[in-house]
Amino acid sequence: MPRKLFTAAAAGLAIAFAAGGLASAQMAAMAHKEKTVQVGGAPMYPSKNIVQNAVNSKDHTTLVAAVKAAGLVDTLSSPGPFTVFAPTNEAFAKLPAGTVETLVKPENKATLTKILTYHVVAGRMSSADLMAKARMGGDLTTVEGETLKVSAKNGAVWLTDSKGGMSKVTIANVNQSNGVIHVVDTVLMP
Repeated sequence: MPRKLFTAAAAGLAIAFAAGGLASAQMAAMAHKEKTVQVGGAPMYPSKNIVQNAVNSKDHTTLVAAVKAAGLVDTLSSPGPFTVFAPTNEAFAKLPAGTVETLVKPENKATLTKILTYHVVAGRMSSADLMAKARMGGDLTTVEGETLKVSAKNGAVWLTDSKGGMSKVTIANVNQSNGVIHVVDTVLMP
Protein backbone atom coordinates (compact mmCIF):
# COMPACT_ATOMS: atom_id res chain seq x y z
CA MET A 1 0.00 0.00 0.00
CA PRO A 2 2.72 2.56 0.76
CA ARG A 3 4.22 1.78 -2.66
CA LYS A 4 0.89 2.65 -4.35
CA LEU A 5 0.74 5.92 -2.43
CA PHE A 6 4.27 6.77 -3.49
CA THR A 7 3.49 5.91 -7.13
CA ALA A 8 0.32 8.00 -7.05
CA ALA A 9 2.19 10.95 -5.53
CA ALA A 10 4.96 10.63 -8.10
CA ALA A 11 2.41 10.51 -10.91
CA GLY A 12 0.69 13.63 -9.52
CA LEU A 13 4.01 15.44 -9.35
CA ALA A 14 4.86 14.39 -12.90
CA ILE A 15 1.51 15.75 -14.11
CA ALA A 16 2.04 19.01 -12.22
CA PHE A 17 5.52 19.45 -13.70
CA ALA A 18 4.24 18.58 -17.16
CA ALA A 19 1.42 21.11 -16.81
CA GLY A 20 3.86 23.76 -15.61
CA GLY A 21 6.18 22.95 -18.47
CA LEU A 22 3.28 23.13 -20.87
CA ALA A 23 2.27 26.53 -19.49
CA SER A 24 5.84 27.76 -19.87
CA ALA A 25 5.98 26.37 -23.39
CA GLN A 26 2.67 28.06 -24.23
CA MET A 27 3.93 31.37 -22.83
CA ALA A 28 7.16 31.10 -24.84
CA ALA A 29 5.17 30.29 -27.97
CA MET A 30 2.91 33.30 -27.40
CA ALA A 31 5.93 35.57 -26.93
CA HIS A 32 7.46 34.09 -30.07
CA LYS A 33 4.24 34.79 -32.01
CA GLU A 34 4.37 38.46 -31.00
CA LYS A 35 6.31 39.86 -33.91
CA THR A 36 8.64 42.56 -32.66
CA VAL A 37 10.69 45.17 -34.50
CA GLN A 38 14.03 46.35 -33.10
CA VAL A 39 14.15 50.11 -32.58
CA GLY A 40 17.04 51.71 -30.75
CA GLY A 41 18.37 48.32 -29.73
CA ALA A 42 15.14 47.25 -28.03
CA PRO A 43 12.26 45.07 -29.18
CA MET A 44 9.00 46.93 -29.69
CA TYR A 45 6.12 44.72 -28.55
CA PRO A 46 2.74 45.02 -30.33
CA SER A 47 1.04 44.22 -27.01
CA LYS A 48 2.52 47.35 -25.38
CA ASN A 49 1.42 50.92 -26.01
CA ILE A 50 3.40 53.68 -27.69
CA VAL A 51 4.89 55.08 -24.48
CA GLN A 52 5.72 51.66 -22.97
CA ASN A 53 7.75 50.80 -26.08
CA ALA A 54 9.33 54.21 -26.72
CA VAL A 55 10.93 54.40 -23.28
CA ASN A 56 13.04 51.34 -24.17
CA SER A 57 14.51 52.75 -27.39
CA LYS A 58 17.94 54.33 -26.87
CA ASP A 59 17.35 56.23 -30.15
CA HIS A 60 14.29 58.02 -28.75
CA THR A 61 15.40 59.38 -25.36
CA THR A 62 14.96 62.98 -26.55
CA LEU A 63 11.46 62.25 -27.85
CA VAL A 64 10.48 60.54 -24.59
CA ALA A 65 11.79 63.49 -22.56
CA ALA A 66 9.86 65.89 -24.80
CA VAL A 67 6.64 63.85 -24.51
CA LYS A 68 7.00 63.94 -20.72
CA ALA A 69 7.73 67.70 -20.70
CA ALA A 70 4.67 68.35 -22.89
CA GLY A 71 2.44 66.25 -20.62
CA LEU A 72 1.48 63.86 -23.44
CA VAL A 73 2.30 60.57 -21.69
CA ASP A 74 -1.32 59.85 -20.74
CA THR A 75 -2.58 60.76 -24.22
CA LEU A 76 -0.10 58.48 -26.00
CA SER A 77 -0.85 55.71 -23.48
CA SER A 78 -4.59 55.91 -24.18
CA PRO A 79 -6.39 53.46 -26.51
CA GLY A 80 -5.95 55.66 -29.59
CA PRO A 81 -5.29 54.44 -32.18
CA PHE A 82 -2.54 56.80 -33.27
CA THR A 83 0.02 56.89 -36.04
CA VAL A 84 3.18 58.48 -34.65
CA PHE A 85 6.08 59.72 -36.73
CA ALA A 86 8.83 59.35 -34.13
CA PRO A 87 11.96 61.48 -34.63
CA THR A 88 15.20 59.92 -33.42
CA ASN A 89 17.76 61.62 -31.18
CA GLU A 90 19.75 62.34 -34.35
CA ALA A 91 16.70 64.04 -35.85
CA PHE A 92 16.43 66.32 -32.81
CA ALA A 93 20.19 66.97 -33.03
CA LYS A 94 19.66 68.47 -36.51
CA LEU A 95 17.72 71.35 -34.91
CA PRO A 96 19.67 74.53 -34.17
CA ALA A 97 21.79 74.32 -31.02
CA GLY A 98 19.79 74.90 -27.84
CA THR A 99 16.39 74.33 -29.47
CA VAL A 100 15.51 71.15 -27.58
CA GLU A 101 16.74 72.56 -24.26
CA THR A 102 14.56 75.64 -24.81
CA LEU A 103 11.48 73.66 -25.88
CA VAL A 104 11.42 71.41 -22.81
CA LYS A 105 11.27 74.38 -20.43
CA PRO A 106 7.87 74.70 -18.72
CA GLU A 107 7.24 78.14 -20.24
CA ASN A 108 7.49 76.61 -23.75
CA LYS A 109 5.09 73.71 -23.15
CA ALA A 110 2.49 75.00 -25.65
CA THR A 111 5.07 75.25 -28.45
CA LEU A 112 6.51 71.83 -27.63
CA THR A 113 3.03 70.30 -27.56
CA LYS A 114 2.27 71.84 -30.96
CA ILE A 115 5.44 70.35 -32.46
CA LEU A 116 4.90 66.90 -30.94
CA THR A 117 1.21 66.65 -31.90
CA TYR A 118 2.24 67.61 -35.45
CA HIS A 119 3.95 64.18 -35.51
CA VAL A 120 0.70 62.34 -34.66
CA VAL A 121 -2.21 61.36 -36.90
CA ALA A 122 -5.45 59.91 -35.55
CA GLY A 123 -5.96 56.29 -36.60
CA ARG A 124 -3.60 53.46 -37.53
CA MET A 125 -1.81 53.96 -40.86
CA SER A 126 0.58 51.31 -42.14
CA SER A 127 3.34 52.06 -44.64
CA ALA A 128 1.06 50.57 -47.32
CA ASP A 129 -1.63 53.11 -46.32
CA LEU A 130 0.95 55.90 -46.48
CA MET A 131 2.17 54.73 -49.91
CA ALA A 132 -1.42 54.67 -51.18
CA LYS A 133 -1.90 58.18 -49.82
CA ALA A 134 1.33 59.27 -51.55
CA ARG A 135 0.13 57.89 -54.91
CA MET A 136 -2.99 60.00 -54.57
CA GLY A 137 -0.93 63.08 -53.71
CA GLY A 138 -2.57 63.05 -50.32
CA ASP A 139 -2.17 65.01 -47.17
CA LEU A 140 -2.46 63.81 -43.61
CA THR A 141 -4.23 65.94 -41.03
CA THR A 142 -2.26 65.83 -37.81
CA VAL A 143 -3.63 65.92 -34.27
CA GLU A 144 -2.10 69.42 -34.08
CA GLY A 145 -4.50 70.46 -36.89
CA GLU A 146 -2.15 71.20 -39.77
CA THR A 147 -1.29 68.87 -42.63
CA LEU A 148 1.71 66.82 -43.69
CA LYS A 149 2.23 66.01 -47.36
CA VAL A 150 3.03 62.35 -48.04
CA SER A 151 5.21 61.32 -50.96
CA ALA A 152 7.18 58.27 -52.06
CA LYS A 153 10.71 58.17 -53.44
CA ASN A 154 12.66 55.01 -54.22
CA GLY A 155 10.22 52.89 -52.22
CA ALA A 156 10.48 55.07 -49.09
CA VAL A 157 7.79 57.23 -47.51
CA TRP A 158 8.64 60.91 -47.14
CA LEU A 159 6.76 63.58 -45.21
CA THR A 160 6.89 67.28 -46.02
CA ASP A 161 5.95 69.71 -43.26
CA SER A 162 4.21 73.07 -43.63
CA LYS A 163 7.58 74.84 -43.86
CA GLY A 164 8.85 72.62 -46.69
CA GLY A 165 11.09 70.48 -44.47
CA MET A 166 11.29 66.81 -45.42
CA SER A 167 11.58 63.73 -43.22
CA LYS A 168 12.10 60.14 -44.36
CA VAL A 169 10.49 57.14 -42.69
CA THR A 170 13.50 54.98 -41.78
CA ILE A 171 11.70 52.21 -39.86
CA ALA A 172 8.06 51.58 -40.77
CA ASN A 173 5.21 49.61 -39.23
CA VAL A 174 6.33 49.37 -35.61
CA ASN A 175 2.97 48.13 -34.34
CA GLN A 176 1.74 49.05 -30.88
CA SER A 177 -1.38 48.11 -28.92
CA ASN A 178 -2.72 51.63 -29.50
CA GLY A 179 -1.41 52.40 -32.97
CA VAL A 180 1.73 52.32 -35.05
CA ILE A 181 5.05 54.13 -35.01
CA HIS A 182 7.06 55.09 -38.06
CA VAL A 183 10.59 56.24 -37.16
CA VAL A 184 11.63 59.42 -39.00
CA ASP A 185 14.99 61.07 -39.53
CA THR A 186 14.01 64.74 -39.20
CA VAL A 187 11.77 66.71 -36.82
CA LEU A 188 8.71 68.06 -38.62
CA MET A 189 7.71 71.67 -37.97
CA PRO A 190 4.18 73.06 -38.05
